[in-house]
Amino acid sequence: MNLKQLEAFVRVAETTSFSKAAKQLYLTQPTVSAHIASLERELSTCLLVRNTKEVSLTESGKELYAYAGQMLELEQKIRRRFGLEEKYAGSVLRIAASTIPAQYLLPDIMARFCREYPKEQLKLFETDSSGVVEMILSHKADVGFTGTVLERGNCTYVPFYEDELVILAPPEERFCRRQGEDDISWILDEPVILREEGSGTRKEAFRMLGENGIDPSGLNVAAVMENQEAIKRSAAGGMGVTILSHLAAKEEIESGKLLAFPLGKAGGTRNINMVYDAGYPSLPAAEKFIKTVQQMYPEN
Repeated sequence: MNLKQLEAFVRVAETTSFSKAAKQLYLTQPTVSAHIASLERELSTCLLVRNTKEVSLTESGKELYAYAGQMLELEQKIRRRFGLEEKYAGSVLRIAASTIPAQYLLPDIMARFCREYPKEQLKLFETDSSGVVEMILSHKADVGFTGTVLERGNCTYVPFYEDELVILAPPEERFCRRQGEDDISWILDEPVILREEGSGTRKEAFRMLGENGIDPSGLNVAAVMENQEAIKRSAAGGMGVTILSHLAAKEEIESGKLLAFPLGKAGGTRNINMVYDAGYPSLPAAEKFIKTVQQMYPEN
């Protein structure tokens, strides 16, 4: 078993195609096939299910893919750590981010980073906060961004942006009359649209409701959704109220499509955090990216 065989296997698994993998690796298709066949013989197992349209992983293949990916990532880290970036161009800084930082903060950060370090490549994965932490701990991402803190593994969290969560409601008369009030207990009488389990927004919203004396288990949950746009449109259409970041609903609030209510007298502020595994070697590119974030948001 060698790294070339594992790289061929990973590319086939990711592209679901021998021909596409061969093209990416600048190899012939028979060479890629030979690498996979050698792996299957050595491991005495079938790694791929082949059909006329695409290739899929067997259960053994899925297990090997997790290990092979980590081995190739370590190889890249070693090469870059010892100054071989130019020789081995094509290494990618992998960024995992929850919805708010991915959609509203990272575009500007990545644009500045690419201007300052034009030879670096970035890959952004959007998931929920729980997914971000899982990707950091499994080393499928080099740096992450979350809207909450989840105490798992050896993760280090660095707050860099203060976000505000607000209750959003349709611009109906009964909600208009409530504007300016500090009491938000009325949310218990309304159908509520929530973000999915694992969402940092959901976790922080529940925490803030608790701080205002409202038990989240008493909410009348009308729906649970992952897509933020669907949540906003559903709330604007009268399906229910919701709790989201002010950043995510800024346009709808300014246009009058949604009304925003602070989460109690103290408001609903939370930190957006960078997160990384402090016990795992970091790429120079990751250190540069973290530095870029800190330069753009120096007050935190």
